Amino acid sequence: MHNLTSDVLPPLSLYIHIPWCIKKCPYCDFNSHQENNIPEDDYVQALLEDLTIDTSFVQGRAIDTIFFGGGTPSLLSATALNRLLAGVRELVPVNPTAEITLEANPGTFEQDKFSDYFKAGINRLSIGIQSFQPTQLITLGRIHNQDEATRAANIAHQAGFKELNLDLMYGLPNQTVSEALNDLSRAVALNPSHLSWYQLTIEPNTVFYTKPPTLPEDDNLWDIQEAGQAFLKKQGFEQYEISAYAKPGHQCQHNVNYWQFGDYIGIGAGAHGKITLSNTKEIIRTQKTRTPRDYLNPHKTYLSQSSVVKQEELAMEFFMNAFRLNQGVDKAHFFQRTHNQTIPDLTHQALQRALEQGLLEEDLTSWRPTDLGREHLNTLLQLFI
Repeated sequence: MHNLTSDVLPPLSLYIHIPWCIKKCPYCDFNSHQENNIPEDDYVQALLEDLTIDTSFVQGRAIDTIFFGGGTPSLLSATALNRLLAGVRELVPVNPTAEITLEANPGTFEQDKFSDYFKAGINRLSIGIQSFQPTQLITLGRIHNQDEATRAANIAHQAGFKELNLDLMYGLPNQTVSEALNDLSRAVALNPSHLSWYQLTIEPNTVFYTKPPTLPEDDNLWDIQEAGQAFLKKQGFEQYEISAYAKPGHQCQHNVNYWQFGDYIGIGAGAHGKITLSNTKEIIRTQKTRTPRDYLNPHKTYLSQSSVVKQEELAMEFFMNAFRLNQGVDKAHFFQRTHNQTIPDLTHQALQRALEQGLLEEDLTSWRPTDLGREHLNTLLQLFI
């Protein structure tokens, strides 16, 4: 049993939620709201007020990554984003080399702003393509077409983005292996530095939940996944997380911080945060007021709820995140990030079962999912619940 503690706080990120989109997709269970007239000036002001309240969470650190998620953040004007980023830098220290990501849709309306976003300090763009197949785009409720998707990636390159992620889905209704590989091939041809390739799942509180489409059988899904992973590896993309593939040196640092159980401040409607308190070593989770209307209501507070993570849940939460990463986790991180001085008995038992079942491998400094563990990640994670 290891015994290691550290007073070092984990790295700190900032998540900014932009809750609006032009059209709600039938698979989407994110906190997004259909809106044509976005009160962006009021919302930027609210975001900065929200962050002002949370500045005590910084505790001497600089922000290493900033991520604009949604909704559709690219609905905001470059002027609004510029004002917001300037305000953030006035309130909290931001690392000069910070990764700053904006999620964008491929629609022409958003494309026209890419160059201005880059000038405003956004240095990583994540474009939600999902598929290049016209019928699939219609089924998924996407409002762009395949030509707009291609054009968006090209314009992102022209604007100066060296860090470009493309979002794609697989396991789409009636999708074949060749169709999935065609999507990947077209995406790779656009020269992204990163691909998010994730399985369509049916979530509660979505249109697809009440009117489910016909999804591929498990065997077909497995064939798609195997073929896609082999193709991406051949194209020079390293899988470093369940659904994340990057060219060497181009991992999404913001998401890696999540999975390594780092800290993050969350601002915006419904945003979540996770903060380690330096004085008590407690870890707290925060959630902001969910609906944009309530979030912008001056008579309501930005904070919806805040809670201390129970000591017995810390180990579970840590491993539920860490084992998403193919490289696994440093043992030192476990003790530093959870402030456990030893491994709790239940966690130790779970680790032993995972090792015995061939789902994990261990050396002196780390735990890593095996190939079997990555193939059956849910089985591995269930051991820690």
